[in-house]
Amino acid sequence: MREDVLPALKMTQTEFAKLIGVSRLSVSQLLHERRSLSPEMAMRVATLLRTTPESWLRMPRRIALESSFRPPKNEERCVVMRAIKKSAKPEQAGEIKEDLEEEASVEQYWHSAGRAKLRKPPKNYKYIEEMAHLQFELIKLQESVRLQGLKVVVIFEGRDAAGKGGVIKRITESLNPRVCRIAALGTPTEKERGQWYFQRYVAQLPAKGEIVLFDRSWYNRAGVEHVMGFCTDEEYEEFLRTAPQFEEMLIQSGIFLVKYWFSVNDEEQERRFQERMRSPIKRWKLSPMDTESRKHWVEYSQAKDVMFARTDTKISPWFVVNADVKKTARLNCIAHLLQRIPYTDLTPVEVELPPRQEDNGYKRPKRSTQNFVKAIY
Repeated sequence: MREDVLPALKMTQTEFAKLIGVSRLSVSQLLHERRSLSPEMAMRVATLLRTTPESWLRMPRRIALESSFRPPKNEERCVVMRAIKKSAKPEQAGEIKEDLEEEASVEQYWHSAGRAKLRKPPKNYKYIEEMAHLQFELIKLQESVRLQGLKVVVIFEGRDAAGKGGVIKRITESLNPRVCRIAALGTPTEKERGQWYFQRYVAQLPAKGEIVLFDRSWYNRAGVEHVMGFCTDEEYEEFLRTAPQFEEMLIQSGIFLVKYWFSVNDEEQERRFQERMRSPIKRWKLSPMDTESRKHWVEYSQAKDVMFARTDTKISPWFVVNADVKKTARLNCIAHLLQRIPYTDLTPVEVELPPRQEDNGYKRPKRSTQNFVKAIY
């Protein structure tokens, strides 16, 4: 039945992955690794897409798999589910059924229109309107990450007062904190100092369906720890040697890793420092380490150059954000992030609220029996 029914349908990525025996994440990896597949797997995939292995290998990457998927209609879903369950191992049937039922429930709230494409901003754009547009795209990204079980890590590094926190705030303020969270680790404890250096960062890595934003990261060792003497030269050199290996392991495990460096010129950084000194609302942002780092400005610059030379790799590159103007830096960074992670163009479905349960004699407790917050406004 697999041969007769499924090639005639355009399946979701979940259904396709289950059919060829790979994870949902591995489906997207097939786009990058088509030419290294075994002849048997290439034939299997090409048969399902109703083409030949040679034609499939020559297709542009975008067309090769992603354009072959769409959410099937409910009646098609039933046929697909029955076909996959017949061809799957008995112990896999329950998991397959749960995945398909989850997708069916999601489609009650979202319409899928294929791979999302970020529009080019108008020349006379307004910051607030453009930020609202990007934040809506971030919601689509969030739902795609959650539904497809993706794992995303975004690293934010850069000069003090370069605007990293402002970008992180704009990314997270419209997202579900259960899906997208911030990792901002403090000074390592005595126990953590005795661990493998990356160990406390590994504990913050995302599970399937999660996004983690690192506000500073393991690159502390290449910056503040090295410049301020918090690590030995041997530890510093070991970090520069192993960091690319560590990140390659993360990426090969299926994590989408994006690294940003926020660059700001000397005059603008000085202006922001002075603003933080004067403003009681922003004063907390100016830590003793920030003030001390001003004495080592050139050393920090040299450390950044070495860090880039040793850790800016083809598989895990650094992306530099010009942060001289905060608002454009925020827009540019978010727009770039949306381009780095594949997500689906989801549109929310209008949901009709059911009628509220009828009141069958229920009486609310008297206000005097409860502790209400005093209304002073």
